[in-house]
Amino acid sequence: MKPVNFDYARPDGVDAVIKLISDEDRTVKMMAGSQSLGPMLNLRLVQPDLIVDLTGIEELRKVSEEGDELVIGACITHADIEDLRVPDVTRGALPSVANGIAYRAVRNRGTIGGSLTHADPSADWHSILAAVGAKVVLRGPQGERVLAVEDYMLGALEADLRPGEVLVRVKVPKLSKSARWGYYKSCRKTGEFAHAIGAFMTDPDRGVSRAVIGATESRPIVIAEANDVIGDGRAARLSDTFNGEVVGEIIGKAGMTDPLDKQTHIAALRRAIEQARPQ
Repeated sequence: MKPVNFDYARPDGVDAVIKLISDEDRTVKMMAGSQSLGPMLNLRLVQPDLIVDLTGIEELRKVSEEGDELVIGACITHADIEDLRVPDVTRGALPSVANGIAYRAVRNRGTIGGSLTHADPSADWHSILAAVGAKVVLRGPQGERVLAVEDYMLGALEADLRPGEVLVRVKVPKLSKSARWGYYKSCRKTGEFAHAIGAFMTDPDRGVSRAVIGATESRPIVIAEANDVIGDGRAARLSDTFNGEVVGEIIGKAGMTDPLDKQTHIAALRRAIEQARPQ
């Protein structure tokens, strides 16, 4: 099957994109790497009147350091991060996770902004970026607004994009030398959707301890104050401070009730912690 007929535009600026996607008389879809939208078009799961290609916008391909944050343009690819064409300020977290996304062909074209906006619960970026405390910058007719990554995803395949808005940047905090992180996803083989994701980051010098349960039926479960779950990050072996019972209570309150599903997600977080970089 092939897509229905649609119009195509490749603007060279974000303002032009906002004008195009604000047209309420047409169904408009934005395209970056097209690793998710492409198959959906071919299967006719989406039938837009207009495709707006973001890849010609230089601003969305820029990377800069601003104070204690790394700012990543929305059209930066997974491969850019994997191959360190983007500076690593996360002590290896983002390049390592990028390396495990699907296959190299997908990583060459897929973009960080496209993945976040597609809002697949089993996608990697939502979980690891929430763990390190990243934010997204959205721009629309009313100007810019900033959201925590975990707040950008409203539910499965639903992002908090207001009419006329586009994701333009991702802001990643620089981790200190004391920071430690771990990431584990459970899937049958490389490239398949994850059944469970566990991610965490502790940064004692900044007083931050965060944990994430990903690949749920909806948005990731983010434990923004995770001292009761994984400690403050100063223990020689973080696995000694892991409290699976508290994790079980948190994900139960979030609506995950199936015992096997709960145990699989608790185990994913435990394995992420067991694989943490040594102090």
